[in-house]
Amino acid sequence: MYSFNYHRAASVADAVKLLETGDAKLLSGGMTLIPAMKTRLAAPSDLVDLSHIEELKGIEVAGSSITIRAATTHHDVASDEKLKKACPSLAHMASRIGDPAVRYKGTIGGSIANNDPAADYPAALLALDATIVTNKREIAAEAFFTGLFETALEDGEVVTAVTFTAPTKAAYEKFRNPASRYAIVGVFVASGADGVRVAVTGAGDSGIFRSKEIEAALATNFDAAALNGVKVPANDLMSDIHASADYRANLIVVMAKRAVAAANA
Repeated sequence: MYSFNYHRAASVADAVKLLETGDAKLLSGGMTLIPAMKTRLAAPSDLVDLSHIEELKGIEVAGSSITIRAATTHHDVASDEKLKKACPSLAHMASRIGDPAVRYKGTIGGSIANNDPAADYPAALLALDATIVTNKREIAAEAFFTGLFETALEDGEVVTAVTFTAPTKAAYEKFRNPASRYAIVGVFVASGADGVRVAVTGAGDSGIFRSKEIEAALATNFDAAALNGVKVPANDLMSDIHASADYRANLIVVMAKRAVAAANA
């Protein structure tokens, strides 16, 4: 690991100002950045720590409206009683991220800003039609996640919160890598007033995506049986040492069936 300067930001405004220092990077939970620095895949001149900014922590539930601030850890998302009542699918998903060490340090803001193509939160926010709030603007999840490890964030822009409306029914199921616990395929299904949305992680060559085939099948019958015979094209799906594109295409339907069954349970 190269030497670097460490800064503990006192506020979002302070963090934005510190980002102007050299080749500075934001540090939230550090679950991706620190390993990258250890292997010298990343060498920022300065780290700006967001973890002590109180305005970036906490979960608010007001009726069906939910706000999760960016520095909220996976553990806090998983254990928040208000969230478990309003959107149990997201709380349950957070409880299965990584291991306890990851859940106590990793944050929702760090996960979505990094946009790992096998991460859980991006698919959840896409399926929930969430809005990502930054220090500059509000961005629909559909427009926020733009590709592998790529987002719509601009220089000097910091994720401060995510907001969404609690779905009527929702669930997430993933076939996970036994070592990393990242999704080889993960599917989040959500049914609400605006219809059914199905988002897939771990499978796409270009990152997360919505499955139009599964959404169409569930639009008139939100039941696992409605997915019998549904085929997801293997085009544009990932092939690697863990699974071929064809295998992932099959897994998407299998995980979607399990998710719908869980949502209806």
